[in-house]
Amino acid sequence: MPPGADSFMMRREEEVVGMHARVNIFQGPTEGGADPAEIAREQVLPAARQLEGFAGMLVLEDRATGKSMGITFWQTEEALRASEEAAARLRSDSAQAMGDVEVVAVERYEVAFEERT
Repeated sequence: MPPGADSFMMRREEEVVGMHARVNIFQGPTEGGADPAEIAREQVLPAARQLEGFAGMLVLEDRATGKSMGITFWQTEEALRASEEAAARLRSDSAQAMGDVEVVAVERYEVAFEERT
């Protein structure tokens, strides 16, 4: 492990203590639909940034299956809960903007660990 890596990981772990995530799972066509990342960047992210406690966003996509996930991060569980109504609107608007897309599930988690380099 490089010098200082232990202290870096500790700082990173401390930063996420109490952080929560909402995982929005979408299923759409494998071809011809709108780009989930583009919808997230142009529509969801600007609105989410206005919500108190918003801490970031990640979009995952499997183009072969048409499945995508929008994961939003929240500083606290309270911020996650307080954003539910706005998140439901954004989720619905996103699915509509992407075309023939279904919201498959919405799941909520506490972030247990994060490490990025």
